[in-house]
Amino acid sequence: MSALKERLMSWAIGRTAVSQDVAHAARTVVLEDAAHLPDLLASDVVDADSMIFVPGADASGDTPTLIGYQGSLAEPGTEFTHDPGFYLQIQAYGISEYMSVVGPTLVRVADTTDFEAYLLDADRAHDRGTFADFLTNPAIQLADLPALGAGQGGDGPGLRLYVGRAGEISTSPGGIPLGKAGDGFARLAEAWTLRNAGSEQPCGVCLGAVVPEGTRATALAERPWLGRYLAAVHALRDLRARGVLVTGVSGFGERLLPALEDHSAPCDADDPDLLLLLRSGEDVYAHAPGPGRTFRMTRAVAETAEALLVCGSVDAAARYLDRERLDAVLRQFADTGLVLLANPLAGAGR
Repeated sequence: MSALKERLMSWAIGRTAVSQDVAHAARTVVLEDAAHLPDLLASDVVDADSMIFVPGADASGDTPTLIGYQGSLAEPGTEFTHDPGFYLQIQAYGISEYMSVVGPTLVRVADTTDFEAYLLDADRAHDRGTFADFLTNPAIQLADLPALGAGQGGDGPGLRLYVGRAGEISTSPGGIPLGKAGDGFARLAEAWTLRNAGSEQPCGVCLGAVVPEGTRATALAERPWLGRYLAAVHALRDLRARGVLVTGVSGFGERLLPALEDHSAPCDADDPDLLLLLRSGEDVYAHAPGPGRTFRMTRAVAETAEALLVCGSVDAAARYLDRERLDAVLRQFADTGLVLLANPLAGAGR
């Protein structure tokens, strides 16, 4: 992925795999109106490492980097392009299942109806294992993941800012305003921190102008597994891009080892960073959300790994499988740097 597309993607979804030092300026800024560029450049919101997307502007090799574009990254039903070879469709979540995916598409939760549609799809996947087909398409990206249950994970003014038509600034087009063009970075960062401190769920900013915060916070509190659901969606996209059609995900309406279906309080229910096990016919794949690694394994190893993930310790998993087999698989995964237990000390039964 080019540096420009990585910036654009991290700005859209609110997550980045690129390590960042303590932020003193915005990494990526999107302006809806070029008239606010002078005020932005006169502030300390951008620095030499910033990339600024400006409608109608010519590309600039100076610092900060200016990228001209046509269309919009904010309005569902529009198209964004920054050169003749790249087009990004912007769609509202609620209609996406009825639309054909013809190329890279950014799906936005643009109002409460979209948010409700997102929750319905998440509930269906969690309870029945049926994931929305459009959402697992490799060409699709879901915007503003921090507000949808993925956790803040590096989001904030240091990662991304959006300057609306009236000069209002937030972290996304659907975000609650943090200030206006010309405000200093510290002021925007403080407003972002205060807004999140007043919210019961991460992130209280990036959908704050389009979804009532009480509605969003209640829905996320009722579904502490949304982060894991979004990790599963990412894993499904990854495998689908490789031509692998996933027919089941452990913990989402099924288990590889049927006896585990009735295990109370499964330890892999909510943790978005724990390994995911995905079934494609008789083949089983493991996906590690943190490093983004995906690999195939034998059914026997997958069932053993599942028992450890669900039970949280060798002692508890020994109710279902042989202890020697459990110890061997736990060591095998540890040797490759992959975590099967939320609490590593549980491996010894402690």
